[in-house]
Amino acid sequence: MTRHRLLTICDAFFLMRPLFGVQTFGGRASRVSRVSEVIEAMVHAVPARKASLDEVEIARLRELTGELMGAKPEAAAEYARFLGVKQRGLCLPEAELAGRLGGATVLVTGGTGCIGSTLMAQLAQRGPARLVCVSRGVTTSWPRQQGAEYLVGDVRDRARMDEIIAQVRPDVIFHVAAQRSPALAEVEVHRTVSTNVLGSRNVLAAAKAAGVPQVVCASTGKALRPYSPEMYTASKRAAEWAASAAAASGELLVSAARFTHVIDNSIVYERLLDWADLGADGGYRVGTDPSTGEPAVVRLHGSSIAFYVQSALESAQLLLIACVGARPREFRVHAITDLGWPVSLIDVTLGVLASKQSRTPVYISGYDPGYEEVPFPGLYDPATAGDVSPLLNAFETAAMVESPCPMVDAFKLEMAHDTVTSKLLGALDAVCERTQDPTEVRCALDDLSWSLLDAALAAAARTALDRSAKLVCQHEETMTPVHRRVTEAIKSHACPPARQFR
Repeated sequence: MTRHRLLTICDAFFLMRPLFGVQTFGGRASRVSRVSEVIEAMVHAVPARKASLDEVEIARLRELTGELMGAKPEAAAEYARFLGVKQRGLCLPEAELAGRLGGATVLVTGGTGCIGSTLMAQLAQRGPARLVCVSRGVTTSWPRQQGAEYLVGDVRDRARMDEIIAQVRPDVIFHVAAQRSPALAEVEVHRTVSTNVLGSRNVLAAAKAAGVPQVVCASTGKALRPYSPEMYTASKRAAEWAASAAAASGELLVSAARFTHVIDNSIVYERLLDWADLGADGGYRVGTDPSTGEPAVVRLHGSSIAFYVQSALESAQLLLIACVGARPREFRVHAITDLGWPVSLIDVTLGVLASKQSRTPVYISGYDPGYEEVPFPGLYDPATAGDVSPLLNAFETAAMVESPCPMVDAFKLEMAHDTVTSKLLGALDAVCERTQDPTEVRCALDDLSWSLLDAALAAAARTALDRSAKLVCQHEETMTPVHRRVTEAIKSHACPPARQFR
């Protein structure tokens, strides 16, 4: 089934609407019109990016939120579909997994978190001789496996990683530990970079030093962006580069899995529930956030946001598939092919409020740092985007390889491994060692990110570069300065010269 990957977020939102309770064309048009009117009123009622709202603004937004709930009865079905994602799983190549994991020593970094604990359970079912978790020990809400070993260690501490990995001597490492919040990444810049980039490098280096045969890394769909100024995205893309360099050396078998929004540990969903509780009967004083004393509102970046979702089970199983999908001297990245229709954030929000009988109003507050409002227009190729995972970009789709599972796509991530990029990683390491100043760390990662863009484009298929250059040029007049620079980089690597595309 083609899933129309290239629809705008707004288009995807409205095209989903007929699936959820609107039966006739006339009724649908009328319903869409009413919804649009209410949302427009909400946007104009309170300006974006206000830190706090007064009582008049709160009252108006509460009134409009009630009107929106009445105009969108289909939100309940969309919310139910969102919750239903928790039940999804993947088919697995069990014979290959038994051969790889049965009787093996397996180590998991970050195995006390949501995905890590789910992975630990999946691994325990496949009969490893020894199952070891290494984490900072700060996550206690997820279940632990009887018979598994739980060690305390921080991936940022290279000496500790060397010690643990040399002592355990695993047959395979699943590296899941990370700082996972895009918003927090913009605030805790040093911790994000030192964990996601340098921590990943530490695990790979310690594995190599100890003679570990294989490492499987957890990554993110945000890494499909060829370049991003956002700390979380940039840090995970840099981590993929470090893994690809380790794989290319031939001394480690390295592969990865890309996740999208995981419902089981959804930051967005947790915040929605908290906000809804503030306005629910029997909860806190209605409309007041006890942590700030300010009137409570549900803050949404935009009214037409839709996003892909997967389950923790799918994520853990995807890591298992990436394990058996690895090949020598290649860095293969795996992602779920069909993630279903994107979920409407406004519908999920209304569903949460209705389920809690909450009077907390919705405020369209604008985008926070760490979240990209307008994606780069050249991420997908219309000719292929509908048939592959939305977590692969146009260049990666051109490098697809055979996958161990029919529900999963895989591609060979290649980057030109030049000395400049390696030096910039060293410079980033030196900056993080010397200072925690967010501006300096951010600048060092940004330098590395632009170099990684060139490294990725230098290794991309020429046909994909040429086609991308042609497709992107038509959007240049409306691009941001950052997107223009990315476009110029694509055109500089394309052949024939880009001036023929103007």
